[in-house]
Amino acid sequence: CIRCSMCGLISARPSVEWPIVSAEIFEQDDVALPRVAGYFHKITEEEEQNAQTLLDYQADRGGHYCPKDIQKPHTLMVRNLLQALEIALDQWKKAASFLEELCTLSKTQEDPHTASFIRKRLLVPKVQQIKVTGDLLTNAKRLGCTDGGESSFGEYLIDHLQEELRTAV
Repeated sequence: CIRCSMCGLISARPSVEWPIVSAEIFEQDDVALPRVAGYFHKITEEEEQNAQTLLDYQADRGGHYCPKDIQKPHTLMVRNLLQALEIALDQWKKAASFLEELCTLSKTQEDPHTASFIRKRLLVPKVQQIKVTGDLLTNAKRLGCTDGGESSFGEYLIDHLQEELRTAV
């Protein structure tokens, strides 16, 4: 059932958003990467808007939100930019696969409107988000950002020079 799958996707949103929200470490005085923090805050707001978009779409189609048990997401201690980007990229790939499955289910249930809505409003932006995050991750690795928990000059360079981060603030 498409409605049940949408409810499951909406219920899964907190586990996708949680690692992104927990990336507030970049606002601390000893780290101070304001553009990186702004990027993650912008992405979190977009995730919340996507969940609201799904709820609104379901309500417009006459459906109701069927709450599922929402498990408390496991907390991950984000210590640096490289780790935050890797966690975010992994979570967004999972979200994209959920959206792809929902789109496929809509097609098999002969609901082209829902398939088109999911693809245009949610899946295409998610794929673009994955590409940008992958590019940021590649650049972070090239600049010598490590996974050791120490802030590096590479993180500083990413924060000040990466164009995607400038537009987020």
